Amino acid sequence: MEKEKVVVLIPCYNEETSIVKVIRDFNKVLPYATIYVYDNNSTDNSYNLASKEKCVVRKCLKQGKGNVVKQMFDEVEATCYLIVDGDDTYPAKDAKKMCNLVLKSGYDMVVGDRLSTTYFKENKKFLHSFGNVFVRFLIKIFFNYSAFDVLSGYRVFSRKFVKNTAILSRNFEVETELTINAIVNNDNICFVPIKYRDRKEGSVSKIKVFKDGIAILSTVLRLFVFNYPKSFYTFFSLIFVIISLVLYLFSINFYLYTFILALILYFIGIILNYILINYRKIIQIVKR
Repeated sequence: MEKEKVVVLIPCYNEETSIVKVIRDFNKVLPYATIYVYDNNSTDNSYNLASKEKCVVRKCLKQGKGNVVKQMFDEVEATCYLIVDGDDTYPAKDAKKMCNLVLKSGYDMVVGDRLSTTYFKENKKFLHSFGNVFVRFLIKIFFNYSAFDVLSGYRVFSRKFVKNTAILSRNFEVETELTINAIVNNDNICFVPIKYRDRKEGSVSKIKVFKDGIAILSTVLRLFVFNYPKSFYTFFSLIFVIISLVLYLFSINFYLYTFILALILYFIGIILNYILINYRKIIQIVKR
C-alpha cells in the first residue's frame, strides 16, 4: 500500500488512557498510512499525548462524533479511508485485510463485525448489547438487509463512498446513517469478523444510552421515510382507510373526511417517490 492511498482517521474525545496505543498499533500495522487524530474538545490530556506521536492532530470544534466524521471526510484526501475509535476496543491487526478489500476487491464499505465474535462476552453493558441487536433487527425490517453489525466504529471506505455521502448526523447515530446510505445506494458492503475487546479500566464510554438510542432510532425512521416515501405514506393511508370503513359501518359522519385524508397521504407518497426517483437519476448523471 502506498502512503498516499491509505489514511487512518481516529475521532478522539477524552481518550488519554488509550489514544497513544491506538496510534502506535495502527502505525505498526499500516506503516505507509497517514494517521489523523481529530480531537473533539477533549478536557483531558488526549490532544497533547497524540501530538507527540507519529500522526497529524487536528481539532474539531463542533461537539459530536457525527460532526467529527463529517469534518474528516471533508478535509482528508485519500483512496482508502480507515476510521477507528480511539478507545482501543478494536484490533489493529485486521486493518490491512480490511483495507485490501477496498483497494483490491472493490468494496465501498468494509465493517469490522463485533457481534459475530466476542462482543457479547466482552461488553458488560446489557443496554449496549440490546441496542446493537435491536438496531440490526430494524435495518432488516425497514431496509430488508442483513447487516451483521450496524453500530461498529471500525470501518474502511472507498474514496467514492466518502466523497459522495452526505452526513447529517451530529453524534453517535453516524454509524447508522453510514450503513443505511450504503444500503440504499447499493454500494458494495463487506463485514469482517473482528475480536472486540472491552475498554480498559479508567476508560469511560461516551454513549448516553437513552439520548443516543433515541437519536439512532430517529435516524432509521428518517432515512426510511426519505428513501421509501411511497411505502411509508401508503402504510398510513391504509390505516386511515380501515378507520374510515369502521366509521362508515357505525354510521359516523366523519368517515368521508378520514377517507379523503387516506387519499391525500397516498398521493403524497406517490409524489415524493416520483421526486426521489428523478433526484437519484440526476445524482447518477452528475457522478458520471
